[in-house]
Amino acid sequence: MTATSPKEHAPLPDPQEIAKTYAEVAQRASKLLTDHIHRQAKKGIAAPADELGIAQAFMDMMAKMLANPYKLAQAQMNLVWDYFSLWQHSTLRFMGLDAPPVAQPAKDDKRFKDEQWEEHFLFDFIKQSYLITARHIHDSVCCVEGLDEHTQKKVNFFTRQFIDALSPSNFALTNPTVFRETVKSHGQNLVKGFNNLLRDIEAGDGQLRVAMTDVKAFELGKNVATTPGKVIFQNELIQLLQFNPTTKQQFKRPLLIFPPWINKYYILDLRESNSFIKWATDQGHSVFVMSWVNPDERLAEKSFEDYLVDAALVAVDKVCEQTGEKEINCVAYCLGGTLLGTTLAYMAAKKDKRIASATFFTTMLDFSIPGELGVFIDEQQVSSLEKKMAERGFLEGSEMAGTFNMLRSNDLIWSFVVNNYLMGKDPFPFDLLFWNSDSTRMPYAMHSYYLRNMYMKNLLKEPGGITLDGVAIDLGKIKTPSYFVSTIEDHIAPWKSTYLGAQRFAGPVRFVLGGSGHIAGIVNPPAANKYGYWLNDKLADTADEWMAGAQQQPGSWWTDWQQWVSAQNDQKVPARDPAKGKLGVLEDAPGSFVKFRLDTQKKS
Repeated sequence: MTATSPKEHAPLPDPQEIAKTYAEVAQRASKLLTDHIHRQAKKGIAAPADELGIAQAFMDMMAKMLANPYKLAQAQMNLVWDYFSLWQHSTLRFMGLDAPPVAQPAKDDKRFKDEQWEEHFLFDFIKQSYLITARHIHDSVCCVEGLDEHTQKKVNFFTRQFIDALSPSNFALTNPTVFRETVKSHGQNLVKGFNNLLRDIEAGDGQLRVAMTDVKAFELGKNVATTPGKVIFQNELIQLLQFNPTTKQQFKRPLLIFPPWINKYYILDLRESNSFIKWATDQGHSVFVMSWVNPDERLAEKSFEDYLVDAALVAVDKVCEQTGEKEINCVAYCLGGTLLGTTLAYMAAKKDKRIASATFFTTMLDFSIPGELGVFIDEQQVSSLEKKMAERGFLEGSEMAGTFNMLRSNDLIWSFVVNNYLMGKDPFPFDLLFWNSDSTRMPYAMHSYYLRNMYMKNLLKEPGGITLDGVAIDLGKIKTPSYFVSTIEDHIAPWKSTYLGAQRFAGPVRFVLGGSGHIAGIVNPPAANKYGYWLNDKLADTADEWMAGAQQQPGSWWTDWQQWVSAQNDQKVPARDPAKGKLGVLEDAPGSFVKFRLDTQKKS
């Protein structure tokens, strides 16, 4: 079987359509080049600074490697031997004989799914040559003797970015799918792809912002974030939403959700079929959620303390005021959980027991194991980031989004490069990626405090390590029954790190480990019957010991959580209509805060 055949050839494209495409490409390219020249003239051309410390890390690595020439020579000989084995394999394949592969991609590696990577000996040779080289590069730099731990992690991470970028799947002539499409369309896929590239540079105001989905296919309140409700309160930092009941009775304790301030709340309300908010409402909960403001320079001085006092505590006050209840349940996701843990410690010091149960989705409270995000957090990088934030008053949402995308670059960067620019296709409408591209800013003062005191100094885990609003924060004083759910493949909040945080509380804790990753493992409705989860009623001394005693369960952890939270207090009251509460109605859900998108604003 060959990479293409005459039967697959399509008729020549319409000349008028070709002319139109080329004219559009030329016009866009000319405008972008002119804009770039003007920007450079205004700024002055200067050599880019090594803000991430990559050059220094690799210089240190090379110095250590060269200090052990024997080990370096051994690695080179191993590489030569593998190449020799590959030549033997390819020769046998060329002669029509079967031969076991020298290197194979991982089963979940989507880059090499096209059957031509396996069946065509040339593409098979290219694939295996890349995999062999990638493995030897990684093995050579992964454990260099004498290199400090942080530098080693930085070298490993950016080496992986380099290896991923040079995959043969990312180039037209070495990707059988792209090669086939190029022959079939007479190269029109590459022309359209270049047009898509220029479109994405335009959208990024001169910076490449790879489109992941068709944002025009979605509208908040229409086909995402559709659970009906009302905005019942608003201040500078939050809108507070209450959702309409779907049952005649609801649990006496209302449920307040703390979403991460780095993202929009509707990750928990994407579609009716996978909305945690809709599902919880259907289980009989009076669901409230904080919808964070997308801050600009006017909120630059808003601090972590402001987020505690003027957002978290105010939201608790307003939920109690709206419902007339003295006790509530809280759920928090990721960074929202860090804020909820801080809020619980603050309230414990104040003898405030209004939060009767707390649930934490993929939450870090002890940052001893920061995962790959730790690569981006050291004095040099944080200082550089603080300088940028001080100039404009906030961290731009797209910058943080880019960092998260690098954690899974093959899925969240290179797959779209191939689809958009090599195949010349428009991105597929996907609600999760629509949410992922809906980035949010963070105020300068708050984000700087969070990075330095949580990630760098890890002070939240220390009794009295931080003081907010005059109160020493001590997680050890929290006696609130708590439910921690993490996910086994989480690259953002590694589950062994979240386990350390769960051990800081003085009250009863149930720890659950879901399948999949940071998003899919949480947004996992029971009807999907996917992934499963692990349970262990005992909170062991270490995460490994907990896992050794855990039992895997089928389906979604949502049902286990519902049993747990209802067991805390199963009293019911007549369903609560948000329009009849004490606070009144400001507007319909999902509210104006969540509808503000950075990528639709006019650039200055």
